[in-house]
Amino acid sequence: MKKNLESPEDLAELVKVFYDRVKKDDLIGPIFINKIGDHWDEHLVKIQNFWSTLLLGTDTYHGRPFPPHIPLGLQPEHFKRWLEIFFQTVDDLYQGSKADEIKMRALNIGRNFLINIQHIHSQKP
Repeated sequence: MKKNLESPEDLAELVKVFYDRVKKDDLIGPIFINKIGDHWDEHLVKIQNFWSTLLLGTDTYHGRPFPPHIPLGLQPEHFKRWLEIFFQTVDDLYQGSKADEIKMRALNIGRNFLINIQHIHSQKP
């Protein structure tokens, strides 16, 4: 039986497993590897803090998650694959209301990022 997603430690596990899978993915892996380089530990902590703030109210993330994504040339298929891996990772590891909530939030974040990136790119001459 899977456990409930309920602690910062659970989020740390989720983020680690998710990015291990992302790094191996042919479509989005290279994007993350090229952007993050040798700074994986820092990135994982930042993402853990992001989700912990959103899901658990820990107030450990202070920043703007959208701007770093603008120059990456992301397309709808990249967001679709990110969500597929994220949802599968959540479903493999956790159950319960917070697991459902993090998937809903990821879907909304991905949708908003894609809409905003497409809007920004449509404004360029």
